Amino acid sequence: MGSRDSTDEELITRAREGDRAAQHQLWRFHRRWVAAIVLAHRPRSIELDDLLQDVALKFIGKIHTLRESRAFRPWLRQITLNVCRGAGRSIKSTLRLVSDDRRDATHREPGSVAAPVPATGGVHQQLERREAAERLLQQALTLPIAYREPLLLRCVRSMSYKQISDVLGLPLTTVETRLARARRMLRQEISAAADRPRVESAGDPAEPR
Repeated sequence: MGSRDSTDEELITRAREGDRAAQHQLWRFHRRWVAAIVLAHRPRSIELDDLLQDVALKFIGKIHTLRESRAFRPWLRQITLNVCRGAGRSIKSTLRLVSDDRRDATHREPGSVAAPVPATGGVHQQLERREAAERLLQQALTLPIAYREPLLLRCVRSMSYKQISDVLGLPLTTVETRLARARRMLRQEISAAADRPRVESAGDPAEPR
């Protein structure tokens, strides 16, 4: 941990001075936890990679404004939050335009919605595992942001409590408390979901009469 921090400080110093190689290397070191922050805050309709690319561009364009190396992680998190919030505002504007267009539309061209591709037997189990992981992630994303963010940093990106504390700018004890509660909330949600009766999909074929 100590040697990694010293390496970061050296890279941050070089990156602030305009060293492009150091900037790209620093981004590679920190991209994974930034992705977890994006997951916690992104609008659902925007792809993770698109937002990560925007964060990377902002990071390179603004690294010279960083005043202290020790503030790098909170600084990069704030840039990430700003990108996600900006994307959210852009979506709201787009939705308003789409809503206006739909009021003038009289019909939709046939074939505009792609049909789902059926899964083949050879990948059925893989798809089931992927769907189970996706359901777990979606349940984690329903947690309040104060618990969602540290949980994703810990469980998805395997960050230490100390690293999470540095990124979020929170005391270590607060991180520990929030993670414990986040896990408890997630277990309760999973248990409640398992107890709910299965609801048939509206698209399921009807029983023969």
